[in-house]
Amino acid sequence: MYILECSDGSYYVGSTRDLEHRLGQHQNGIGCAYTSSRRPVKLVYAADFDRIDEAYAAEKQVQGWGRAKRLALIEGRFGDLPGLSRSSNKRAEDEGNLPAD
Repeated sequence: MYILECSDGSYYVGSTRDLEHRLGQHQNGIGCAYTSSRRPVKLVYAADFDRIDEAYAAEKQVQGWGRAKRLALIEGRFGDLPGLSRSSNKRAEDEGNLPAD
C-alpha cells in the first residue's frame, strides 16, 4: 500500500505487487486518470504486506480517511490516528466538544 503526493498537493492512495513499476506508471501518466493530470507525483508513504488482500484492505481503509489522518500516517504520528477518526470527530462535534465546520 502506498501514498503519493501529487503536484497539486493532493494525496493518492493505492496498492500494488510491484511498487517500483507502479510508480513508473504514475510518473508516465499510465493507468491512473487521477495522477496522470497531477504529475509529477512523489512517494510519501509505503507499507509492505504479506498478502495483496491485506494491502488492498489497507488501501481502502486509508482512502476513507481525511487529509489530516493521512498526513499523520505519512509523518509517522501513529498515536494521533485514533483522535483523527472522522467518527470520533463527528461524535465530539455532536457532543459540543468541537465546532462544526
